[in-house]
Amino acid sequence: MSGTGRAAKVRIERRLVTARHGARLLDRKQHILADELERFQLREELSRTEWEALAREAALWLRRSAALDGTGQIEAAAPSEAAEVQMRWASAMGVPYPEDPECRLPAAPGAGGSSALSYAAVVHRKALEAGVRFAAVQRAEMLLTAELAATRIRQRAVENRWIPKLENELLAIRRQLDAQELEESLRLRWAADRSAANRGRPVPDSDAGGGS
Repeated sequence: MSGTGRAAKVRIERRLVTARHGARLLDRKQHILADELERFQLREELSRTEWEALAREAALWLRRSAALDGTGQIEAAAPSEAAEVQMRWASAMGVPYPEDPECRLPAAPGAGGSSALSYAAVVHRKALEAGVRFAAVQRAEMLLTAELAATRIRQRAVENRWIPKLENELLAIRRQLDAQELEESLRLRWAADRSAANRGRPVPDSDAGGGS
């Protein structure tokens, strides 16, 4: 117990109000994060399907191009610069996460080789863009999942430990104050009874037993 008396009672009552308000806020945050996470889980499934389909198609046309053009022609068709990703960030309940990244692809070299090589280059570029989107969605889901788990832990701690602890402290203080008030009331009643008894008692005669 952090203290006794009326000052402690007021202090515990304020802390209890704060704890209950915090529990409500954490519950609201949990529901918002859960809704946002559900949205990203759906997006992850769609983006995974898109990326895997494009990756399989790119691998297929790469094998066909290798058979028709050879590895030397494939290497010559590769861009000399790397692709760049510009990440955009959104936020839910103070949790930042990546959303809708922009993949900046380098200019494609001049046409050469078979049509299979040209198509393989196109599909690889599409697969790269899909892979970037999938990676961003995965990262967002991971961040939201971690924050949701932490929020649930904090909410359980407040509701199952902090609030019951404060309620028990407040109950103990109230019982102590009730006992003090009862004791004070009994003390005042006894004092009043003694005072009334003294007023009704005959006053001794100071001259009693004296002769003239």
